[in-house]
Amino acid sequence: MEAMLSIDNAAVAIKTSPAPRRAELFVKVARTAEEIRAAQRLRFQIFTEEYGADLQTTEPNLDVDHYDEHCDHLLVFDNISGQVVATTRLLDDAQAVGCGGFYSESEFDLAAITALPGRKLEVGRTCVAPAYRNGATLALLWSGIARYVLDNNYDYLLGCGSISVADGFDDAWNITRQIHTSHLIAPALQVQPRQPLPQPAETLKSMTSRKQKVMIPPLIRAYLRLGARIGGDPCWDPHFRCADLFILLEVSALEARYARHFLKE
Repeated sequence: MEAMLSIDNAAVAIKTSPAPRRAELFVKVARTAEEIRAAQRLRFQIFTEEYGADLQTTEPNLDVDHYDEHCDHLLVFDNISGQVVATTRLLDDAQAVGCGGFYSESEFDLAAITALPGRKLEVGRTCVAPAYRNGATLALLWSGIARYVLDNNYDYLLGCGSISVADGFDDAWNITRQIHTSHLIAPALQVQPRQPLPQPAETLKSMTSRKQKVMIPPLIRAYLRLGARIGGDPCWDPHFRCADLFILLEVSALEARYARHFLKE
């Protein structure tokens, strides 16, 4: 059984399988159009071919949208094959002005968040090739994000954490309420979804009667361990067939032990 991880409509699966040694991988920011296309090709393969997302792409076999040209694209390469094996894209508040705002703003009203003083960086469209879905690849990707954050003096990380609704909306709502008990953002900063996740009567009943906790997706759980907060109720994303939660992480509040872990490289 694979465990799905997702951020900003991005799906990553972790499973037990042979994996490349850490020394064979390296992380960098894309500098050429060819490198960006390699990231877009990997995104298409994962999101559309593997997970069945209905991407509104403008080019065949590539996941392309109007945010891409304004983003930096962080890539993990296999040094032996030369292939891009993992990617995420980074959009800061200055770049977001040129594309109409953050991707997250298409799903949530972020007026209270964008009004916060300090620099902001959105992390999204994260994916990892099947053969490289292991802790070492994700740690390398995170170390690249952490270095990017420090080099550019960002104050906040933001994005969307996704929950599969393949089996209905109940788990998404149960996970949301579970997280709200300990990691809900301050009331003044809570955000409203532009397309709220449907909450039928049977879901309300299951939320009050269900005693067993639902497993929080691993990547959302990782953000919570870092000190992130959830912005409120989920947004329904029909194109990716998932429920999205808005996530905000104040860099100054980053748990020290995790900061040391990601930056030790």
